[in-house]
Amino acid sequence: MVFLSLSRWVRSRGPDRYWRVQEVLKHARHFRGRKNRCFSLAVRAVRRAFVYSTKARRARQHIMRTLWITRITGAVQEHGIKYPHLVSSLAKCQVALNRKVLSDLAIYEPKTFKSLTALAKRRREEGIVSAVGDGKEPEGIFSRVVHYH
Repeated sequence: MVFLSLSRWVRSRGPDRYWRVQEVLKHARHFRGRKNRCFSLAVRAVRRAFVYSTKARRARQHIMRTLWITRITGAVQEHGIKYPHLVSSLAKCQVALNRKVLSDLAIYEPKTFKSLTALAKRRREEGIVSAVGDGKEPEGIFSRVVHYH
């Protein structure tokens, strides 16, 4: 039997009602008062808790994105460029790094992040031709370029 909602699953009767009750009470063990013992109260509390947890996952994604942007902004200011300029310049240079990775690079790989900001600065100042067209790297950029002969 397939139930598409929690209320249909809880209300269905059958030989395994004991296990259904135990499953709901298992999720309600940490609640205070009768909500962790009384099935009828636990059903409502567990449903509400699941709704809150779903909303919290969405909120956490937003909070983490804000945190990454704040970290990148702080790291970028040390190198004399602004966050929106960094993101747009890296996109124009076809550097596909998301905010989480940029934040981690800013914290754990400062030299790599410095080279990315130098690339973004050069792209912003001189355009894409001088950033990647002449084959020379700007001052202070470190890369592992393999030349095959």
